[in-house]
Amino acid sequence: FLKPWEPTWPAGALDRAAYGRRLRRQTSEWRADEGYSFLIFRKADDTLVGGIGITNVRRGVAQMASIGYWIGGPFARRGFMTEAVRATVDFATEEIGLHRVEAACIPANTASRGLLEKVGFALEGTARAYLRIDGEWRDHLLYAILREDLED
Repeated sequence: FLKPWEPTWPAGALDRAAYGRRLRRQTSEWRADEGYSFLIFRKADDTLVGGIGITNVRRGVAQMASIGYWIGGPFARRGFMTEAVRATVDFATEEIGLHRVEAACIPANTASRGLLEKVGFALEGTARAYLRIDGEWRDHLLYAILREDLED
């Protein structure tokens, strides 16, 4: 389901040991104000449906970060990610004081594009050969939302 939109994971990247390393890294990033990772659960029964993260936090004169997200196939297009992105943008601007939140997606990922636009992100341009996805360098559309966009 996610293969067309995600980088290729190296061998062993999804095993138990790698997951433990990832949790330790995410805890360290949170403490250092470098990144914030969240899991998304369905309220009705606490089923894991996806994840979202604030990464590459830049302070000083920038006060911005990027977000990335994923959702399991059975839960796509049911509003879970819309709610999660809104909550994450609110957390980024209100709780940790960021001015700008950026996101990028492959042009063919119409679901992600629609989600970002629905939440209020503005398309700012195209980054050529932005990330290596499924073995190929792929262009990405760059989106951003500013704190003042949320006040409108």
